[in-house]
Amino acid sequence: MAKTNGFTAKKFIEAIPGTGGIISTIAKRVGCEWHTAKKYITDHPTIQQAYQNEKYRIDDAAVSNIYKAIADGDLGTSKWWASMKLGKDFHTTEHNIVKVSWDDVGDNTD
Repeated sequence: MAKTNGFTAKKFIEAIPGTGGIISTIAKRVGCEWHTAKKYITDHPTIQQAYQNEKYRIDDAAVSNIYKAIADGDLGTSKWWASMKLGKDFHTTEHNIVKVSWDDVGDNTD
């Protein structure tokens, strides 16, 4: 008879929320080793989707915090964001921004 370890997809899926996608935290919550958690995440599509959803959630929270800091006038975060987004092309001089309105688009009824 096959030996069972008692781990289920449901147990992993319930352990994932609030971990930020940190596998060692998931493993601790489930009560297994890191490699076991990684294997379950890799081998089970439903667990993998729950894991990806958690990673996307934490990424969204991080970007939201960055946007808020920039909107609040945090110059350091603003400079960091611009350098990350624009890389070596980033200059502290003003960029030409063209305002676009719906009137510019036309009605496309040709």
